[in-house]
Amino acid sequence: MNLIQDPWLEYIHRNGDIKKRPITAICDPDVVDFSLPRADFYGAAYQFAIGLLQTAFAPKDLSQWHHYFKTPPADAVLEEAVNQVSHAFNVVGEGPLFMQDFDLLDDAPSTTASGLLIEAPGANGIKNNTDHFIKRGIGQVLSLEMAALALFTMQINAPAGGSGHRVGLRGGGPLTTLVMPITNEASLWEKLWLNIINKDYWRYPSPDFTDGSVFPWLAPTQTSEKKGSEVYANVVHPLHVYWAMPRRIRLEVEYRDAECQLLGQQVEQVVNRYRTQNYGANYDGKWSHPLTPYRFNPKKPEDAPFSVKAQPGGITYKIWDTLTLRSDVQGYKCAKVISHYYALSQRYGKSLGYTPRLKAFGYDMDNMKARGWYNSELPLFAFSEEQQEDVLTAVNTLQDLSVKSLKQLRDQIKNAWFDRPKDAKGDTSFIDLAFWQKTESGFFTAVSQLIENIEQEDESLTPEQAKKWLNTLRAVCFDLFDGYAMTELGNARNMARRIKARQTLSWWLFNSKDIKAFIREHDIAIDKEIA
Repeated sequence: MNLIQDPWLEYIHRNGDIKKRPITAICDPDVVDFSLPRADFYGAAYQFAIGLLQTAFAPKDLSQWHHYFKTPPADAVLEEAVNQVSHAFNVVGEGPLFMQDFDLLDDAPSTTASGLLIEAPGANGIKNNTDHFIKRGIGQVLSLEMAALALFTMQINAPAGGSGHRVGLRGGGPLTTLVMPITNEASLWEKLWLNIINKDYWRYPSPDFTDGSVFPWLAPTQTSEKKGSEVYANVVHPLHVYWAMPRRIRLEVEYRDAECQLLGQQVEQVVNRYRTQNYGANYDGKWSHPLTPYRFNPKKPEDAPFSVKAQPGGITYKIWDTLTLRSDVQGYKCAKVISHYYALSQRYGKSLGYTPRLKAFGYDMDNMKARGWYNSELPLFAFSEEQQEDVLTAVNTLQDLSVKSLKQLRDQIKNAWFDRPKDAKGDTSFIDLAFWQKTESGFFTAVSQLIENIEQEDESLTPEQAKKWLNTLRAVCFDLFDGYAMTELGNARNMARRIKARQTLSWWLFNSKDIKAFIREHDIAIDKEIA
């Protein structure tokens, strides 16, 4: 099977039909999305297609980018372009195989195919019978197509895997951010092309598609048993980031009739085991993946940046600035596809017909353990890179007040619940999640107003706009407190404790130094204070 020439992915068409077609189907205006059995596979399929387009069909400048955005290439044109790399996308057969080790790994230990699924329980989990929520046995029989996609998913997200089993180029479980149309009915081509960077914006030398500098599996594996074997960005082609391969894996393909446990379909080629060897490519140094935001230490520019990872509680507007802005002062760097959108919006923003949204997704990893998969969409705004520091400063003020309000809310709910709240154990992340969800709309309304004001050379929100945001925080805090702490009356002692906690929360929301500082900064008419 060749991932360029053969039909291996299923696509959803505008009329609802689902058909298996070659990868060139992405340029069909009637194709609206992939059809896949897992959320992380969707993320991988998007990154596969984007990487392929950037590698083999990148536009030369903004003008050509805009042309193909409005008029997708003919199937034959795209087919000719991607065929120049088809030799690197064989999954079975003789010679180098897609995302698989250059060596056959005949002497390497073999393990079940479910190990390619990042959330599958490991050997210790199965041995100790701790696989309570994610059961053993998932994905033990995979179709060749799903095994190839699982392999790619593992290589681009690779978490810590034990001694010598290397993490991905972006670290284990990185966040991926994409620019997306505002409607799911947009064509798949539009969804993908918004994340292709023109070569005038991202300049790199013409690639060699045969020597392993782009596709590492085409050359002998650079193993990493010893120090000094690290792979740095300056020794490979920049496009290598889309195809980085930290794990040494060889699929064991069987030709027999079986049911793929992910698709629930009968297939003729299956994978239920693979061979794996440790000490694959050890990526180190200053890497920058075009689809991932980074943090860095502005006081130590020589240090390598850190990719932004998913964290418990999901992807909320708490980190919206990190995902969408760049600040040399605070050490934020949004993904290159986001900064590319800002550049094209200055020239072609109106002709796009809309302002896209940000799609962010990734695994929340605790070392080798997957705690969850997050997938969120947040607004994007069109403004110049020169305005970003001003926007960031003002946005941070709104976020800071949110974080402090949430802390007070959480503390007072615990004070209402417990006699000794500091000793109370348990997960209260549901309070955080509800707070971020209920305040999100108000936050982005304020950000939209803020950006409009900055474009008119006003540095902040108007008093009325700032007061509306403040009142949103107050209303949500009271609503959540009452819902979690006041719904059951209980005995007199409990009620006294709850009333006192609510009074403390109320005092903070009206009289605390943080609230008063926000009021002074935005010249808000002072409400009647609550003692």
